[in-house]
Amino acid sequence: MNPVPQNPLRPRTFALLRCLADGEFHSGEAMAGQLGLSRASVHNALQEVGAYGLDLHRVRGRGYRLARPLYWLDAAAIKEQMAGAGALQLEIIDHATSTNAMLLQRAALGAPSGSVLAAEWQSAGRGRLGRAWHAALGDALTFSVLWRFACGLGALSGLSLAVGVAVLRALHELGVGEASLKWPNDILLPEGKLAGILLEAQGDMLGPSAVVIGVGLNLNLSETARAAIDQPAGALAAVPLRDRSRVLGILLRHLWQVLHLFTAHSFAALKAEWERGHAFQQREVRLSLPDGTTCAGRVLGVTDEGALRVATAAGERVFHAGEISLRGG
Repeated sequence: MNPVPQNPLRPRTFALLRCLADGEFHSGEAMAGQLGLSRASVHNALQEVGAYGLDLHRVRGRGYRLARPLYWLDAAAIKEQMAGAGALQLEIIDHATSTNAMLLQRAALGAPSGSVLAAEWQSAGRGRLGRAWHAALGDALTFSVLWRFACGLGALSGLSLAVGVAVLRALHELGVGEASLKWPNDILLPEGKLAGILLEAQGDMLGPSAVVIGVGLNLNLSETARAAIDQPAGALAAVPLRDRSRVLGILLRHLWQVLHLFTAHSFAALKAEWERGHAFQQREVRLSLPDGTTCAGRVLGVTDEGALRVATAAGERVFHAGEISLRGG
């Protein structure tokens, strides 16, 4: 992608993009008058658009037009799908460097459990192992959920796997039956990674504790975005982009249900379901470990705490961290 401007998606740029969201031509003069801007301000603000994965057409005498429509998140449409998850408190913002980082700051200031922060655009979205998350504006869902626990951090083992179960349930409801899980916290399609989960916690071993759960899910992947990603990736092509809000609402409803189940019964209550959804269950894999070594074997499943069980030449081993791939891949 092009470099992100120093002031990403300034308010006037976002306001102009909302004018252009229908994919039709709009004159610079008309948008300037509508927003109380000068023609020069419109021109300058729209210079940023390419940095966000958007193609803008400029035609003399007709004005500006996005190459395709933009579908913004709609709180009412999201909440319509969140029946039974009314305790979640949703906020939608135009831009964040990272919804996880922003929600962690709010958690430290006392934000309530169930706070949800969704951003139309993340300029510094993060994945596991410090990887960047790449997506054009409107092509992904990037959101975070704050959940508070009475227990300490030591009792939260397996939480990222539980979140994966929630995402998989939502995808199955959407008709994406080919989606699967990858230990410890990725969601896959046959062509590559569809979504990732990043958990960041506050608290101590005795409790109470708070966890910010970040989810990034690809709805569409442009060629530019694919070129910036260092691994095979997939997108939710079966679901139209105009259904972004519906997808987010379904995800949040399943997250709410799973988080309540996890709070009451820990990951053990979800273990069998997670194993049924694991893409590498009973398959020969190679595990790259944090110390730089590797281990090969057959995946047996996971423990009640979410650790990976692998049958190796030396017997069964249990791993709490690592990067898994098919053997020989």
